[in-house]
Amino acid sequence: MAKQWGTAAGAVLASFVCGAGMLAPAIAQAPSGTVEINQVQIAFLVSGNLGSGKIQFQGRTYSFSIGGLGIGGIGINRLDAVGTVYGLTRIEQFPGLYGGARTGIAAGDTGRGQLWLENTNGVRMNLRARREGLALTVGADGIVVQMK
Repeated sequence: MAKQWGTAAGAVLASFVCGAGMLAPAIAQAPSGTVEINQVQIAFLVSGNLGSGKIQFQGRTYSFSIGGLGIGGIGINRLDAVGTVYGLTRIEQFPGLYGGARTGIAAGDTGRGQLWLENTNGVRMNLRARREGLALTVGADGIVVQMK
């Protein structure tokens, strides 16, 4: 697990440098599934997040945990996200280290944002997020997804 967190820090840096390319919706594939994520994020220039989620893939639902480190943002917020998964042909490709770019704002219970995540297996998630709390988020994340 410690190795994955160290690798997550490296992915944050790579995501920050390459994040602009991820912001463009360059997804020309058919969707593989859908995903829901619930997490708490705390940020003061460096951010941390922890949560869980479910992925719907080939008629089945799988649970997973999610956590990571990031660069950018300030505040505390709860994030509930739904989105589409691309590039997944086997559920074994889903867990792992994801790099991503994010934008969003939260003030009370009226926050929104978007996340774009991609793992080392080429699996991508395009997420629409609803945020609650007080936060401004712009930056990059390294996120570890583990199946439960």
